[in-house]
Amino acid sequence: MSVYYLNTFTCNARFFADWKTGLLSLLVETEQGLVLIDTGLGKAEYENPSSFTQAFRVVAEMPFNANEAAITQIEKMGYKAEDVKHILLTHMHFDHVSGITDFPHAKIHIFRQEYDAFMGKRRSFFELAYDKRYIAHKPDVQLYDDVGEKWFDFDAIRLPFSPEMWLIPLKGHSRGHCGVAIQKADGWILHCGDAAGDFRKDIPKWAIRLFLGPHEPRLRAFGEAHPEIMLTASHMFLDFFEGKSNDQ
Repeated sequence: MSVYYLNTFTCNARFFADWKTGLLSLLVETEQGLVLIDTGLGKAEYENPSSFTQAFRVVAEMPFNANEAAITQIEKMGYKAEDVKHILLTHMHFDHVSGITDFPHAKIHIFRQEYDAFMGKRRSFFELAYDKRYIAHKPDVQLYDDVGEKWFDFDAIRLPFSPEMWLIPLKGHSRGHCGVAIQKADGWILHCGDAAGDFRKDIPKWAIRLFLGPHEPRLRAFGEAHPEIMLTASHMFLDFFEGKSNDQ
């Protein structure tokens, strides 16, 4: 079993020159086939960007390099689109979901509260990042509810994969945002999605709270208490990806 770390969307802050980040998508080998966790931007989004993507390009610096699309990177690894059997979404903002159109045969796994927010009425500026054209191909969607299980001390939802994978509801950045716990041979990865920033960097607490929600202090404390567990976030700084290929 291997986990591959892909940068599927470079996005740099204009007002903090040293904040240069990618979008971490995880490609996981499981007994049920390849599982892709978040997709980054899809090929169609580069060719015909949504209005929100165009607006986001004004406030952030994006190379907007179509070679970063998950499908392009996965094909370079020797796989085909149909080899990705499952896509697991932390949430459904444009930079996490638009690439599902490149994997039309994949089953989409999502927390029900996030899907309901995506399909429902927009309530905030950030919900303008939802765009229903990403599901115009009518993918097979599997919805999950919180039934009271636990992963360590977090509320959690067991997913139908082996090795073990769990959805960890961390609502705040979006109404149904989740992290993902992934079992490896030597421990766990807790991918926190957009509930936290890059744990290796000193990011102001006000920025974390404003843009990512309330969970970062708890997640950081959990990581300090469990150094054997690798914590990642969606927008890791670019140096995270340098020379990083896979994790057994």
